[in-house]
Amino acid sequence: MSLRILYRGHLSDCNYTCAYCPFSMTRNTPAQQAEDARDLARFVAWVQTHASAVRPIEILITPYGEALARKWYREAVRELSHTAHVRRIAVQTNLSCPVQWLADCNLQTTALWLTYHPEQIAAEKFLAKCHALSAMSIRYSVGVVGTREHFPAIAAMRAALPESVYLWVNAYKDQPDYYRPGEIAWLTGIDPRFPDNLPDYPSLGQPCRAGHEVISVDGTGNVYRCHFIKARLGNLFEDDLDALLKPRLCSNAVCNCHIGYVHMNGLKLHEVYGEGLLERIPAVVPEFRIEPLPSSLKA
Repeated sequence: MSLRILYRGHLSDCNYTCAYCPFSMTRNTPAQQAEDARDLARFVAWVQTHASAVRPIEILITPYGEALARKWYREAVRELSHTAHVRRIAVQTNLSCPVQWLADCNLQTTALWLTYHPEQIAAEKFLAKCHALSAMSIRYSVGVVGTREHFPAIAAMRAALPESVYLWVNAYKDQPDYYRPGEIAWLTGIDPRFPDNLPDYPSLGQPCRAGHEVISVDGTGNVYRCHFIKARLGNLFEDDLDALLKPRLCSNAVCNCHIGYVHMNGLKLHEVYGEGLLERIPAVVPEFRIEPLPSSLKA
């Protein structure tokens, strides 16, 4: 059984300024960048020492900022992709970085969780990079936040991407009852898994793989069961990891983020995503339909 690690270092520097983004809108100093690079190198070295046939490792880098715009993250992905018994190295990225460096990665282990921001990048430029990834046989999914103003761009992107590429839509939850009649059905046509992302799942006392088969690790090596429960379990570099891992019930009232609820046992989403769990690619990419834009956009 693999150990899945969600890694989030100190990086909080993003080159995009999306109004709906929950991540930090900061600029890291050179000293902070150097610290982040050192911490990432230490994490990579730990993985290379501790991955084995007995415990293969899968990693998802989930930064507060844009990781692949930084050379040290690109180098880490390349190195980890060729590390024995690393089954997956995936990264959340807005794809603003160059892509040709990925040709030097292990195609069997490398994958990308792409986010498309229509207000930040021209669709043609984003698509050109997606087509380059496809030409290199890099596994990737594409996601968009489902705000109303994004609907036309969502439809256009779905039509332009290869049918084999999964496009997912994150529900916009900053406003309660945001979606008008017909909009959920329209978005479900584009992304048949969209209804999974709509609820805030009651999770208190529910069994979850987090803390047992999945852990969250920060830049200093602190281990948490997931990004959303800040009770520290120990430290990756100082403690016996086996002693930290055990089945636990969720201590939060609700879970409303994909990288959290996808690990809840009762939802059975591990079966849906299979080996594509970290990069958000279902084992069977669902059939989609692109219908005329909802009439609510004309209201």
